Amino acid sequence: PTKIENPKIALLQFCLSAPKTDIDNNIVIGDYSKIDNVLKQEKKYIIKLIKKVAKSGANVVLIQKSVLRDDVNELALHFLAKKNIMVVRNIERGDVEFICKTIGCTPVAHIDQLVPEKLGTADLIKEDILSDGARILKITGVKKEIKTLSLLLRGSNGLVIDEAERSIHDALCVVRCLIKNKSILPGGGAPEIEVSQKLGEYADSLKGIQSIIINHFAEALEVIPATLAENAGLNPILLVTQIRNRHKNG
Repeated sequence: PTKIENPKIALLQFCLSAPKTDIDNNIVIGDYSKIDNVLKQEKKYIIKLIKKVAKSGANVVLIQKSVLRDDVNELALHFLAKKNIMVVRNIERGDVEFICKTIGCTPVAHIDQLVPEKLGTADLIKEDILSDGARILKITGVKKEIKTLSLLLRGSNGLVIDEAERSIHDALCVVRCLIKNKSILPGGGAPEIEVSQKLGEYADSLKGIQSIIINHFAEALEVIPATLAENAGLNPILLVTQIRNRHKNG
């Protein structure tokens, strides 16, 4: 199915496929009857897993990506489809926490731990097709009060999307810093002008070579707003003079 109303969503951190040995071994079977027996046992194992998933009440399963073996095989997909259970594969490990916070589910590491209390809920989950043919999974009507947000970035090519992602990441980092430390430092060379003026006042109170050194350092700080103005296509001398006057007048 590609659309489920009132879904009960389970996030699985185990594979719905036949188990493999812990080490790299090859199993050689020389008898057709034994081959049939292996296939029957695999089918029996998969059916047992699917029955436990269905018993929990889940009708949507999100399966975490596995590097050791297939997260779900074709046999499991067949039986899940017969039970009318939607499958979403290859969930990245880094997305698990975000998904759990969003839909209110708990990740399940073993089939015996899959209980109704660990399922997430929503009003609707469906697969949407965008104008360029790309497929996305859309979950709407999440009942739990959440503090997460999904942003869908689209662009003409990968470079545009990567640049947009970096820009959004930088903006989020700024917001995070403001939340952690609720203070704002003005930009545009304003801090440098203020420090330059204070150093100039302090230098006037001194005598000799120390006064000269501090005055030169204060003048050097004005290079920063001048450079910013020049890069912006403005008159650096006029702009620095205006900023200096405004700081002096408070």
